Amino acid sequence: MGYSVSRLTKLPIATQLYNAKEPMTLFELQAWLGHRSPDSTQQYAKITPTTLAKAYQNDGYFERNVRTIEVLVDRDAVANGAAAVGGPWQYYDLGHGFCSYTFFEQCPHRMACAKCDFYTPLDDERAAVDDGQAALNKLLDQLADVPTPAGPTSRQVGTQPTQTLRPIIEVR
Repeated sequence: MGYSVSRLTKLPIATQLYNAKEPMTLFELQAWLGHRSPDSTQQYAKITPTTLAKAYQNDGYFERNVRTIEVLVDRDAVANGAAAVGGPWQYYDLGHGFCSYTFFEQCPHRMACAKCDFYTPLDDERAAVDDGQAALNKLLDQLADVPTPAGPTSRQVGTQPTQTLRPIIEVR
């Protein structure tokens, strides 16, 4: 009768051999374990996070995929001490506005900036919103004299169409 090594014994040994400083290849490990198929060997060949990180580093993954982000520094906020008491002093340029969230790169709400407290729109964006609000107010004034399906206008009934836009407030 042949000598049998349990699967639970093979797993840590195979993982160590696969993640060693000079590791076995998948096919070498396959031969060592006595498997007919590399698919079976892959069940034993678990990559440790350290080995995976080293593979990324050796492959140049981080050099290709790490980006730099330009940060605008509000020198006035730094000089007058506003930054020291927790005021915003660094701004990430989003193209349509600025983000003052310190951990911008970890922000889970990317692309939903307009509603964020850390967002400061550009003057162009603010003007577009102001124009949109002015256009809505003009439309509501025009609709006040249009008859309802029952006949009277909203002015005659005593109800004015109301806008549902949020009011624009100054951030600074």
